[in-house]
Amino acid sequence: MTPLDVLYRLSPVPERVYDTPLLDKLGVRLGARVSVLGVRDPTFLAILEKRADVSSRPRKESDLIVVAADSPAELARLADLEPLIKRDGAIWVVSRKGPSATLRDVDVINAAKKAGLVDNKVVSFSPTHTSLRLVVPRSRR
Repeated sequence: MTPLDVLYRLSPVPERVYDTPLLDKLGVRLGARVSVLGVRDPTFLAILEKRADVSSRPRKESDLIVVAADSPAELARLADLEPLIKRDGAIWVVSRKGPSATLRDVDVINAAKKAGLVDNKVVSFSPTHTSLRLVVPRSRR
């Protein structure tokens, strides 16, 4: 080993720790109007209720709709949910990830396009679930 090898030897890059709270990743603001459909994570619901006005039913003028989906057929409801969000709001589709995944991201993206929405962000919802944010395209806001 030459002195230059020692000088330019690459050290391992430390693993980045992501510590942004889930609600911040999802864009949940204090007092936001949020509809939660099919998501049964008690921890998530408890922290969400401390920050937002939460309903387990779809409602008009929602800032966010968080919807669980496990099959392409369940994505058909996106077209019905789109009119319920504010023009600058979003629909988060929560689905299983990894080997137990029953939906692929392209399934969600294709269903979003059919509903007139576009995807623009992915967030790890939990160790077992992922979420994809769908919004109204800027040209329609």
